[in-house]
Amino acid sequence: MLRIIEALGRYIIVFTEELGRILLLLCSTIKQMILPPFEMRNTFKQMLEIGVKSLPVVIITGVFTGMVLALQTYTGFKRFGAEALVGSVVALSMTREMGPVLTGLIVAGRAGAAMAAELGTMRVTEQIDALETLATNPIKYLIVPRFLSGMIMLPALTIVADIIGILGGYAITVGFYGASSTVYWRRTWDYLEVSDINNGLIKACFFGASIALISCYKGFVASGGAEGVGKATTGAVVLSFMTILISDYFLSAWLFK
Repeated sequence: MLRIIEALGRYIIVFTEELGRILLLLCSTIKQMILPPFEMRNTFKQMLEIGVKSLPVVIITGVFTGMVLALQTYTGFKRFGAEALVGSVVALSMTREMGPVLTGLIVAGRAGAAMAAELGTMRVTEQIDALETLATNPIKYLIVPRFLSGMIMLPALTIVADIIGILGGYAITVGFYGASSTVYWRRTWDYLEVSDINNGLIKACFFGASIALISCYKGFVASGGAEGVGKATTGAVVLSFMTILISDYFLSAWLFK
């Protein structure tokens, strides 16, 4: 029993220390973000890496998510004669939850892992130490562009996922089941509000900042050569996934109350 309590206490201490270091890194990142000079070239480069190169995966995920939502919703609602509400369910599900959450998970698995691996490799090969020797702030040069890019590109990718998902639902509802196209769009716009879209984008912005911050932190503290870089990359993806799924509940409770 004592061993269980000891292990639990050790885990809580380690978690609290790591959370504190991440928050300190966040404070330093925000400070460097508002101070000149601004690394615009690096920021645009990271926007390309995080956003544009993630676009094909986001499109595929969005369209099939919308199609599955329509497929399951239509077959379920048909039992109650409520097929006309399929468009509303698909639109609300995509804009409120599925769009931002799935996009965040995709970017965490793709771009987050790449960020952690890149910065981890720079850490173990002492390239970050070399930047400090050259009087270059590594937080401003390496983390701020990734942080800004995550905050900007996640909402943009979420918008794409939302639109593609709604179109995928339309293809199944109208093209496969033969429902009325007019009813699908009319029900979609009747129940979808601007606040649903805006709140989903707020979620996406938070997810993007979290992914970039966690991935950069894991890369910055990597040690132990190639094995350490692998552990940092795995830890970044797992922690990003957990942060997205846990924070999604609290953000939903706050934004959609």
